[in-house]
Amino acid sequence: MAKHWQDMLAQHWGITAALSGLDGEYDLNFKADSGHVLKVMRPGCDNAFIDMQTGAIDAARKADADLPLPDVIPTKSGALFTEIADENGEMRLCWVLSLVAGRPWADFRPHTDALVCDLGAANARLTQALSGFEHAELHRDFKWDLMKGAWVKDDLQTIENENRRALISDICKGFDAAFPTLQALPKSAIHNDLNDYNILVSGSLTDAPSITGLIDFGDMCAGPRIVDLAITAAYVVLGDVDAEKALVALVQGYHSVSPLTPQEIDLLWPLLKMRLAVSVVNSTLMAIENPDDPYVTISQAPAWSFLENHAVNEGLINARLRAACDLPVVDGADRVMAWLNCERGNFAPVMGEGLTDAPIGSLSVEACTTPQNPFDMPIAEAAHVGCEYEEDDGKGSYKTWLGNYNEPRLVYTDHAFRKGPYKASDRRTVHLAIDAFAPAGRKLLAPCDGEVFCAEYRAGHLDYGGVIILKHETPDGDNFYTLYGHLNPEFLERLKVGDKVAKGDAFCELGDPTQNGGWAPHVHFQLALSTGGMGEDWPGVGDPDEMFLWEALCPNPAMLMNLDDDYARWEPTDKAEVQADREAYFGKNLKLSYSNPAMLVRGWKHHMFDEWGRPYLDAYNNVPHVGHAHPRIQAVAADQLKRMNSNTRYLHPAQVAFAEKIRSKLPDPLNVCFFVNSGTEANELALRLSRAASGAKGMVTPNHGYHGNTTGAIDISAYKFNAKGGVGQADWVELVEVADDYKGSFKRDDPHAAQKYADLVGLSIASLQAKGHGVAGFIAETFPSVGGQIIPPKGYLPAVYDKIRAAGGICIADEVQTGLGRLGDYYFAFEHQGAVPDIVVLGKPIGNGHPLGVVITTREIADKFAEGPEYFSTFGGSTLSCRMGKEVLDIVDDEGLQENSRIRGAELRSGLKTLMAKYDVIGDIRGMGLFIGVELVTDRATKEPATDAASYVINRLREHRILTGREGPHDNILKIRPPLTIDAEDIDMLIGVMDKVMKEVTCLMG
Repeated sequence: MAKHWQDMLAQHWGITAALSGLDGEYDLNFKADSGHVLKVMRPGCDNAFIDMQTGAIDAARKADADLPLPDVIPTKSGALFTEIADENGEMRLCWVLSLVAGRPWADFRPHTDALVCDLGAANARLTQALSGFEHAELHRDFKWDLMKGAWVKDDLQTIENENRRALISDICKGFDAAFPTLQALPKSAIHNDLNDYNILVSGSLTDAPSITGLIDFGDMCAGPRIVDLAITAAYVVLGDVDAEKALVALVQGYHSVSPLTPQEIDLLWPLLKMRLAVSVVNSTLMAIENPDDPYVTISQAPAWSFLENHAVNEGLINARLRAACDLPVVDGADRVMAWLNCERGNFAPVMGEGLTDAPIGSLSVEACTTPQNPFDMPIAEAAHVGCEYEEDDGKGSYKTWLGNYNEPRLVYTDHAFRKGPYKASDRRTVHLAIDAFAPAGRKLLAPCDGEVFCAEYRAGHLDYGGVIILKHETPDGDNFYTLYGHLNPEFLERLKVGDKVAKGDAFCELGDPTQNGGWAPHVHFQLALSTGGMGEDWPGVGDPDEMFLWEALCPNPAMLMNLDDDYARWEPTDKAEVQADREAYFGKNLKLSYSNPAMLVRGWKHHMFDEWGRPYLDAYNNVPHVGHAHPRIQAVAADQLKRMNSNTRYLHPAQVAFAEKIRSKLPDPLNVCFFVNSGTEANELALRLSRAASGAKGMVTPNHGYHGNTTGAIDISAYKFNAKGGVGQADWVELVEVADDYKGSFKRDDPHAAQKYADLVGLSIASLQAKGHGVAGFIAETFPSVGGQIIPPKGYLPAVYDKIRAAGGICIADEVQTGLGRLGDYYFAFEHQGAVPDIVVLGKPIGNGHPLGVVITTREIADKFAEGPEYFSTFGGSTLSCRMGKEVLDIVDDEGLQENSRIRGAELRSGLKTLMAKYDVIGDIRGMGLFIGVELVTDRATKEPATDAASYVINRLREHRILTGREGPHDNILKIRPPLTIDAEDIDMLIGVMDKVMKEVTCLMG
């Protein structure tokens, strides 16, 4: 068959090419290796049907040459299609299109907001390009014309499930209600079927995805443009997506090209659901006709899943989409705002006094440290929120002070404020009201005439307590609402829904913490332009990523307090400005993590928060060893700074206590401590100790190691001296291959791998001796971290140490990354190896963020070093540092963090191995405890590094609020080393998100 059509392609179009078959329900479709598609229609296909399609594509191409459409390739005679006899002599209409690159939307991941927005824009451009196209076939009667979608009502009985039948019936009722408005809209040619197989997408690990094809014009008809957008939307929301977010991106993209009216936007949701209703009813009918075809019912699943399980707030969807297009959230909202602005200064004083001089107190993420634990605020803490801003007015009372509108806060700790199952899920943090703090009992006045819409008591922890909502009406008859929260509930004795409240009436008073939900006395004063989708249960706090909606629906109520809008409105630090200033003030080689850097201003345990209060799971930073902002660390620092902070020239018991604690964790003969400021300084000192003890200069170190950023430390850090612009290798330094049994010279299946790697050290020793440097020592990250989270085969270090000591050298274990219980089963990595070093170096984690490092060595080496000049580090061993360091070690013990590391690390590795079984891009998983590496490869056989994949993964994880890093000579190894406080919930999140991201990687690499 292909041979016949191959000949016809050459004969009629002059295209010589090999053909291969493509899927088609009724027609024949062939892919030509010349970059074309030959379409052979079923016998009896109507000329007008093909004439419509080819004419529409040609017209759209002429109207907008940059549209991602195929070209219709004319025959040699110039016709857009022609009739050709098939091998059986039957005549078939045939036409040729250029082949459009890309994969179907259904098969492509990820569907980013930017991609969905791009689709909306492409949809709008296509509709515009088709607006002048006319054809009689556009007005044919067929089931996929959504304007005629009411036909499904006659076939509802085919849906056997009663609940599903009722669901489709309700959708039909919504469609019927919208139809008169829909019918009145102007109509033009529309594509009418931009489903998830008619949209083609291209993208890679390094190129952002984009729409590259809009195909299959077979369902074209005439209709309002909002129908076309609604059909596209019906497929965009299917699958594992945030439907509301996806709809916003799609509509914003469309609106940016072809502005929509509020009337059109209000039709989108009922039309979207009606399209899915038509789809499921049609597939049900097809299943009756073809009972043996399982695909028919399988294809229904995504539509039913969405219709039955979507979490869209239907009462707010119109407001959401209107706000996304910067249109009035409800009809009349613009008139209400104009009236409120005009009346500013004339409203009754809500607090019974003018507030133009009231001080502003910030409870923002940046300015406030309340609550200490951003995931749990006890009632006692809530009762003192903002107490630092209280000010005596000199008359035995406190001045009123205001809390900002639009202020991101961490005081909203209840699970109800999360928008997902994890602590690092999206979270509502942004205050949608102005707070006025004053003593309990303060009378509140109605700013203008109103009617009680809600009056009740909400007794929950950190809820409103007493709350009143008033409904107001402007002179033009438009409604708006005001909410007063945290009240004394005594108003319930005299106010009921429907009661009138006159301007200036004292209708309620502030409650105390026993009455107002547990808070310090204040009123939460909020304005809303509609109660649709909210009713009486208004969110007082919004998601920072949804403020386009909440600022439009619940705007700044400053005008009702007779204040300027900016007076009590929070403006967070501008991240872009901070980044620009950083680039201006700092060196260019001071790098930021991630393509979209995070600005982080608070932390707690293994989470950090940006300026808007968005939480991030910290799966990367080993410096906060016992967790960010640990209260015991805070207390020790504050206590010691109240006393004094001196150095090791003076006696202090904290120095000895710290040394004793460290020594208790180490084997003999490691019993002499030197306290320094950092791991870098510690390694510099270790280098000096080894030279003093050995009398030699030469050092042996594994390739791609890192030991600090001073001159001496860089000289022994191949990761730095061999980097672009590095100083190069000193002749007194010898590099040995990292004992990587995954992709190194000797693999895991070699029982002698440890000894073979160790034998390489002998060659380095000989080289140093030949050059006259001798062997001062061997220094290594015990488990190479920047080298790729490597776990050397057991027995490697003892064999190396034997060779170094036989040559007169000193063995140095850099345990900055791996020490202090991180490995779970071992307190130090050298324990796993069954080796005892001569010097141990500790850094970063031992201070939990305080600059601190420690060198521990033998008395013999220390005494040899003491023969030289006095050693002193100004801040190393300060009283503050010693107390901080000991507290970190005590916390590891007291809170069982080493055991937590063992348990959580096992859970993490187990989850990662499950992912490895699903995704070939994962070449290796290795590690212990919470020191884990995931090596990504393009080919498991060749182990070719997947550097672009690793970059993609860490940036996508960051977008999902998970912080990780990458290491290794090729930057293809994911580094996971969170604070030791991480818990099971966060392991689940990490594995779940990595699953999604790895699925994207597989798609983009395919």
